[in-house]
Amino acid sequence: MIPRRAPRPAELVGMLAGVGLLTALSLWTRPSPGPLDFAVAALSVAAALLQLWRPVAGALAATVLAVLSPVATPAATVGALQAAWRARFRTALAVAAAGIGAHLLQWAWHPHPTLDFDWWTILVVIAYGALLGWGALARSHRELVMSLRQRARRAETEQGRRVAEARAAERRGLAREMHDVLANRLSLIATHAGALEFRPDAPPEKVAMAAGVVRDGVHQALEELRQVITLLREDEATAASGPPPTLADLHGLIEATRQTGQPVRLELDIPGEALPPSIARTAYRVLQEGLTNARKHAAGHQVDVALTGGPGTGLTIELGNPLPAPGTAPAVPGSGLGLVGLTERVRLAGGELDHHGGEGRFRLRARLPWPT
Repeated sequence: MIPRRAPRPAELVGMLAGVGLLTALSLWTRPSPGPLDFAVAALSVAAALLQLWRPVAGALAATVLAVLSPVATPAATVGALQAAWRARFRTALAVAAAGIGAHLLQWAWHPHPTLDFDWWTILVVIAYGALLGWGALARSHRELVMSLRQRARRAETEQGRRVAEARAAERRGLAREMHDVLANRLSLIATHAGALEFRPDAPPEKVAMAAGVVRDGVHQALEELRQVITLLREDEATAASGPPPTLADLHGLIEATRQTGQPVRLELDIPGEALPPSIARTAYRVLQEGLTNARKHAAGHQVDVALTGGPGTGLTIELGNPLPAPGTAPAVPGSGLGLVGLTERVRLAGGELDHHGGEGRFRLRARLPWPT
């Protein structure tokens, strides 16, 4: 049964106007309406309004009034429609049967001047059958729409949860990588500090160089420690299995992609100096995800890769590949959340990432800061 609710003002006005007008026409077409007809007309309009709150009770009340006078027929038929729309089918069928019986009794009290009893019976049965079918169809359509809306809300909630999990996983993975880099940085500081401790007689230039390394290492370690604290939201029992990839592994990544049969055209326009480790790892991750998507959706087609920029201006990474033909399934199934995690990683690194498809090509563009 459709849940009860307070009728809207428009429904009240529509019911009052529609049933009131039809009742007035029925009353006007009566040859000689008497006090009973006027009383039934007023009560039937009230029963029609009751149907907006209690469709079955209002329909049965109008059906009883229809036995007394034909002027209650509009309210009775509208009640049958309301019951078929808002009540269970068995209940609506019982209301329709009661309506048929009431109108057959009505013919006995007030025979129709142009129809005999057989034709009157056929007409009444067809009318109530049509009302029952119309109401049931409207009810099914309403339930279908409500079901689709609920499924859409559930799907939206589930997608939001998956996106949140992908972002959290990307944060944890990045925090693990930065933990390893931080440990390496601190061990390097400890090595140079130990050299200063055990070689106090070293030449001044060596001491100054070691002190500079220690100073720079401490500054970088503090910055990376701040990023780890920002990213890490829970303790991780499992550490990374190896050193994080850097931009120096770019050629190996592209060569591995070419060995799968995917042609890659590389354009490098960056200075030879090393990238900051955190930026290098993010850049490698962007290239890795972009090439993976190309293998999934554009297998065998050329992928264009370009890296441009420099210290102070930032690093720009662009990838482009043809879009798959409409209706073509990816060569390798995926979760669809790779770009979500990648966007989160780039944002946490202080950069921006956008991707879009148009003019037959998919383009991925990431901009990362490259401090001087």
